[in-house]
Amino acid sequence: MSELKERYKKQVVSRLVEEFQYGNPMQVPKLEKIVVNIGVGQAGQTGGDPKQLDSAMRDLSLITGQKPAVTRAKKSISNFKIRAGARIGCKVTLRGERMYEFLERLTAVAMPRIRDFNGVSPTSFDGRGNYALGIREQLIFPEIDYDKVDKIRGMDVCICTSAKTDEEARALLKGLGVPFRER
Repeated sequence: MSELKERYKKQVVSRLVEEFQYGNPMQVPKLEKIVVNIGVGQAGQTGGDPKQLDSAMRDLSLITGQKPAVTRAKKSISNFKIRAGARIGCKVTLRGERMYEFLERLTAVAMPRIRDFNGVSPTSFDGRGNYALGIREQLIFPEIDYDKVDKIRGMDVCICTSAKTDEEARALLKGLGVPFRER
């Protein structure tokens, strides 16, 4: 079992029961899934380079330890030169052990490597207990070899919890070690 999951069971659950006055420990919010997405719109453009999507998929599989799924455009957008059904990105949905391992690596290893990092935004919740953050470059992960990177890409990380409110989700993520910036 990962260290982060043990910390959740031993420390975070009791702290959240005490803070939010839950009558039952099963009411305590928990992580449900983490979705990591890389958009590569240039690969889907007419005349674009499809090899960019392949390298983005390679990077995402190295970072998450899971094979990514290809995302396709739902509509044609002429201003962006994208047709419906064009391959424009890749995503991975992490659950269970891999989810906890990824969150632990993200908060303990990757985020401290960001230049001028002073925490993530405490306001990026959606109102239903889910948190989204953007990462500007994949190079902050130690699994990525700097010499093999053809282009610096960002990624979106969505952390889905079973919390009903943003305050509960913020307390859960803070207990799990997500470094929030002071307001």
